[in-house]
Amino acid sequence: MKRILIIDDAATVRMYHRGILEEAGYQVVEAVNGIEAMEKTLVEPFDLYLVDINMPKQDGYGFLSDLRSGELPQTPAIMISTEASSDDRRRAYAAGANLYLIKPVKPVELLLNCRLLLGEASP
Repeated sequence: MKRILIIDDAATVRMYHRGILEEAGYQVVEAVNGIEAMEKTLVEPFDLYLVDINMPKQDGYGFLSDLRSGELPQTPAIMISTEASSDDRRRAYAAGANLYLIKPVKPVELLLNCRLLLGEASP
């Protein structure tokens, strides 16, 4: 079973994404910021990360930069944010995001993109 880490400081967003992903058969773990996410990643790696930008202690850009600069497996990451500017998108890709989605993400769009990055997308 594929493991997905949702990194977002908003409990409602984590619950929303968790519901969609668990219903599709994924194992879901949550973290409230980049520091907690990295601690969980060091214990057991994940198959995909869903990362918010604006979080306390360490934001999504910092988490992805740390993830990409270390010796950790280079797992796909989707940055999901309310920030819709091209600068935010550019910074997300520069930090190491594989995809950038704007909140709120429709369930079909979230699942399609998760499956795509997990190599499960059907033609």
